[in-house]
Amino acid sequence: MSELNVILLGPPGAGKGTQAERLQDDFHLLHVSTGNMLRAAVEEGTELGRKAKAYMDRGELVPDDVIIGVITDRLQEEDAQDGFLLDGFPRTRPQAEALEKALDDLGRSLTAALLVDVPDDVVVRRLSGRRVCQKAGHPYHVDTNRPKHDNVCDIDGSRLIQRDDDREETVRKRLEVYNEQTAPLIDFYDERGLLRRVDGTRTPTEVHDHIRATLATLRLEDEI
Repeated sequence: MSELNVILLGPPGAGKGTQAERLQDDFHLLHVSTGNMLRAAVEEGTELGRKAKAYMDRGELVPDDVIIGVITDRLQEEDAQDGFLLDGFPRTRPQAEALEKALDDLGRSLTAALLVDVPDDVVVRRLSGRRVCQKAGHPYHVDTNRPKHDNVCDIDGSRLIQRDDDREETVRKRLEVYNEQTAPLIDFYDERGLLRRVDGTRTPTEVHDHIRATLATLRLEDEI
């Protein structure tokens, strides 16, 4: 069976995390989270983990070369041999170029870069409309998942609040960063014939069905 090596692209609020969880089950892919990998490397005390810890302890961003090194180490483990799913990395063109070289050195390559495409105004509505209850964090939305009584959790009766990172001004700032730093990767992967677009405004199930069919077709084409 050919491996599936996939990157998930898309703005904050596109639903990439939800799709990553479903695709793991569909194709038995390793879900590569750079944050989790860095924490694991630090806990294990690997050479790269010690380097990363030094930056993290100083409150600095871990350099790209260290992150790529951690990813490269992880992708050589047994559970990554059938493929992997990268969500949240790369975020910039230099990171994408470094990842491309690292995979080439391993004799591997990307199968596809899946773009869950959602317009900015939809992202703002999705994220700024989210509410959670104070007691247990049960999720609601002012448009699509309203409580029975305004601002009161149906489950535990606690007050609903808007998290700071869901405030409209914060969401728009996150979108600015995405459009400036990460959106250029759309052209980067399109030029390489790897980009596959998915309409992220559809329901999560419809998005999942589209992605699953796309990846199944790519795997079949590779095996023919």
